[in-house]
Amino acid sequence: MDLDAFTAVHSPQWDRLKQLTRKRRLDGAEADELVRLYQAVATHLSTVRSAAPDPVLVTRLSDLLSRARVRVTGTHEPAWADVVRFVAVTVPAALYRVRWWTLGVVVVCLALAVVAGYRVATDPDVLAQMGTPAEREAYVNEAFASYYDPGASFAAMVWTNNAWIAAQCVGLGITGVWPAYVLIQNAVGVGATGGMMAAYDELDVFLQLIAPHGLLELTAVFVAGAAGLKLFWTAVSPGPRPRTVALAQEGRALVTVAIGLAGALAVSGLIEGYVTGSTLPWWLKIVIGAIALAGFWVYVVVLGRRATAAGLTGDLDADRAGEVVPTVG
Repeated sequence: MDLDAFTAVHSPQWDRLKQLTRKRRLDGAEADELVRLYQAVATHLSTVRSAAPDPVLVTRLSDLLSRARVRVTGTHEPAWADVVRFVAVTVPAALYRVRWWTLGVVVVCLALAVVAGYRVATDPDVLAQMGTPAEREAYVNEAFASYYDPGASFAAMVWTNNAWIAAQCVGLGITGVWPAYVLIQNAVGVGATGGMMAAYDELDVFLQLIAPHGLLELTAVFVAGAAGLKLFWTAVSPGPRPRTVALAQEGRALVTVAIGLAGALAVSGLIEGYVTGSTLPWWLKIVIGAIALAGFWVYVVVLGRRATAAGLTGDLDADRAGEVVPTVG
């Protein structure tokens, strides 16, 4: 197909459709014309995609049809099928694609936490940096356990705070600095607190209170940090894709990660608000936390592997994101 000739013949219809979509009000004849042109341009788009898939022209017609569709059908709430697909396909695909980055972050952060905890527990000079003896004793004997106050308000506070941190890790990931800072600060902070509790022979209390919600909560933070670092690395090494295209694609997919983590952090917030500080046996609290963590990874691995095998990444589809020029590699 001669794309230039095709464009020359049909451009008047495209321009007219664009003009109609921009009018604030349409009379009856114009509304009928809008519908006819919408159907015609949809046919043109199908023809271009099948015969000569030029990404620039496909994007132009897709955007035009998207605006015209709003005028024809009006705005509407997303169908439940779209919501279900997003939760069951798009989110796990995005999470699955950062699994190896997450594993690397977990290993590094656990190592940092263990080193920090060991230093605080075994070196009096390092322990002294955690506060005065009276302050440390008050924290170990009272403040640490009393922080976990069961209730909906506490769960909501924890969720919103952690979801905001996760969103920052992803949103500011392109800097490379912010997600690394959050991960290091979190790992060292948790490790140092555990070390201080161990120095006062209260390590069991620390583990009993941190494990129920912390298994899923810390995993979500690790995933957020990994997503942010992956975005930074995309800017450094975009591969065969143009850097702007790579960043746009990965950025949209990683925003999906942030949305998915908000759901995971909501679950950990509920556990922290209703389980961690409850009177349940400590072993049952940890079992609940372990089940939540296992459920998260089953969701990511099983559904994510299936979605990525189908070619999905967590990014928007081509109609919404825009077509790009195919690249080798």
